[in-house]
Amino acid sequence: MSTALAERHTGREQALSRVQINRALIALAALIVLLMPFLVNSGLLYLVGVTLVLAVYSVGWNVLFSWAGLASFGSGGLFCIGAYVAALAIRAGWGEHFLPVIALATLAGALVALLVGLVALRRMSGIFLAILTLSLAELLRHVLMRVRWLGSEDGIPNITRPVLSFGFFDIDLSSGSAYYWFLCVASAILLGICWWLAHGPFGRRLLAVRHDIERASFIGIDVHRSRLVAFVVSGAIAGCAGALYAPWAQIVTPDLAGMVKSTQPILFTLLGGLHSFWGPVVGAFAFMAIDYFTRTLIGIQEVITGGILLVVILVFRSGIAGGWNALLDGALARRGLDRALARQEAR
Repeated sequence: MSTALAERHTGREQALSRVQINRALIALAALIVLLMPFLVNSGLLYLVGVTLVLAVYSVGWNVLFSWAGLASFGSGGLFCIGAYVAALAIRAGWGEHFLPVIALATLAGALVALLVGLVALRRMSGIFLAILTLSLAELLRHVLMRVRWLGSEDGIPNITRPVLSFGFFDIDLSSGSAYYWFLCVASAILLGICWWLAHGPFGRRLLAVRHDIERASFIGIDVHRSRLVAFVVSGAIAGCAGALYAPWAQIVTPDLAGMVKSTQPILFTLLGGLHSFWGPVVGAFAFMAIDYFTRTLIGIQEVITGGILLVVILVFRSGIAGGWNALLDGALARRGLDRALARQEAR
């Protein structure tokens, strides 16, 4: 009896301790990311900024996949739409109104996702939905490659970083460090929105739909509407991430709608951890680190990178985040059980 009570007490302490440790690690990681302009050169800072945008983009995809159970392989197309909207708006002289431009790009991503979702989600799911969305993204890429006023294959280069005008004062984002901090603030807001959606009533409805469609429908959940809203939210996040990316990269090309960009959130989620909110973020930065430290291995970089990714995914079936939580739980369980038993014996 005392052992059972000790185990229950240990389980509560273990869960609390894990949450506290992970929160401390997230806070430390956020602080390091904020201090990056003081710690690294401009080239590495650019890489971190790109990774930050891709991490947010991947979290939006993961909400659709891990919560709603829908696999979209065409999110690169929505990312590309947001990037092109921002690039065209800045080229047209709307840089001072960059916040409304971001909202416009977000709306464009959401609207396209809505149109695709209205047609596709009632008729298909699984691999059929994945192939359809990938085909639409590739179609967009080929269309952009043939539109001359959008730069054809060369895309839109020389995108200036904006200066935000608020009437009484301006915020100059033209320097690399200033726009990087803007990216940090925007990414934190987007991640907060995704967290709120995933862990609130909407997220619980999506999980119910993913686990059992018939039971979710029986208890009154509108399955099609819930999936459609998740599809639109994911599209909006992708469009917003694309708008943030355009001034940072200062060039957008049709390749943003290609298969590589569409499969990046899948890779990051698998690497970081499926069904984990922070998994895509961990996966994005882990991939960046692997890619950066193997950059000098000319000719075999792809082989080494692929081998490392394969080993990580095979060893940690639930991704890096899941593997870390399992290791942490094991260490805390051994330590907590010993303490609980010692307290029981002392009584």
